[in-house]
Amino acid sequence: MKDVIDLHTHTIASGHAYSTMNEMIHAAVDKGLEILGITEHAPALEESCRENYFVNLKILPRQRNGITVLYGAELNILDRDGHIDLPDTLLEKMDIVIASIHGFCYPHNTDIVYNTDAYLNVMQKHRINLIGHPDDYPVDYKAIVECAKVCGTLLELNCTSLNPVHYRFQNAEKNNRIMLEYCSEMEVPIVISSDAHVDLAVADHGKGIALLEEIGFPEHLIANANPEILKNYLNYYKN
Repeated sequence: MKDVIDLHTHTIASGHAYSTMNEMIHAAVDKGLEILGITEHAPALEESCRENYFVNLKILPRQRNGITVLYGAELNILDRDGHIDLPDTLLEKMDIVIASIHGFCYPHNTDIVYNTDAYLNVMQKHRINLIGHPDDYPVDYKAIVECAKVCGTLLELNCTSLNPVHYRFQNAEKNNRIMLEYCSEMEVPIVISSDAHVDLAVADHGKGIALLEEIGFPEHLIANANPEILKNYLNYYKN
């Protein structure tokens, strides 16, 4: 499978990553990517970027070293009502907006209804391009995939979650299999992301690709192999 996209990566600006922006871009070029997303953590995570960091993304060139570099945020979903940690007026100006649940700033909740509502409300209330790693907390995946289809939101197969050293690994493979089954059934596209926090991990999609091949997931629904899909989802192409 052709794999030319990595939309979800972090630099030292996020506070707990280890490579600079230039190092991440050079890694993307070396690995043959066409599109790289640099999506720093939003303010609710300690030591991450303040609001003004995202305001100033407008100064950065989108074409670097022969590839397209998109800039945005990985927002924190804060509660059942879908509250997030940056204003909607700012989200509209970003190339890419990811929304994710992180336990550091989300009530640890084993309630399927609460967690499902959190995802549904964030997609319905805000301009979200991509749901990041929806593979940790118990949720109703049928409802989430249906909502993503209606709202025009991509769903992510996060390869960091599939790494045995990561805290999400315990639930990730099982939950991703359920989500992917519904995506295949409802014709909802997905994107494979590295969630890289170091340049060596950019485009490290092997575990995700292996899972998709094992279950026979339709290639026409994988944005990494079909970049034209992104034109229907990312702010960069809509603004």
